[in-house]
Amino acid sequence: MAKIYIASPLGFSETGRLFLYGKIVPLIEKIGCQALVPWELTDKQGIIKVKSMSPGKRKLKARLQLNNVIGMNNEKAIEAADGLVAVLDGTDVDSGTASEIGYGSALGKQIIGYRSDSRLSADNESLVVNLQVEYFIRRNGGTIVRKLDELERELKQRFG
Repeated sequence: MAKIYIASPLGFSETGRLFLYGKIVPLIEKIGCQALVPWELTDKQGIIKVKSMSPGKRKLKARLQLNNVIGMNNEKAIEAADGLVAVLDGTDVDSGTASEIGYGSALGKQIIGYRSDSRLSADNESLVVNLQVEYFIRRNGGTIVRKLDELERELKQRFG
């Protein structure tokens, strides 16, 4: 079963989570792949514990350690993935998503960018998003799609 890492900022908001778990994850699972969701890779109780700590040096130290754990968990999941789906919506691609795209590309992963946002976001008229982000998506044969049915078709063709 192919593993697909989902690079996106969708876990930060209620609306984003509804789309992530209502559309993206089911679409990946529908074609027989495993969705690697960054928001599920780190122990939730550990996150809650750090967030609930009183402000101060102890919390700062715990937060730094937690940040490192989250980063390493995401790194390992990208390394284990067969490919990535990267959500590119917004006036500019989310910086964490862009980092994950770059890392996945450096590892030779195929990346499918998904941009449903109708706003212009590219450096010039030949691009969909930022030049460097788009370069790293396409360098290993990846592509950018605009609709969920196109995303499903690309996932099936590449990983299904």
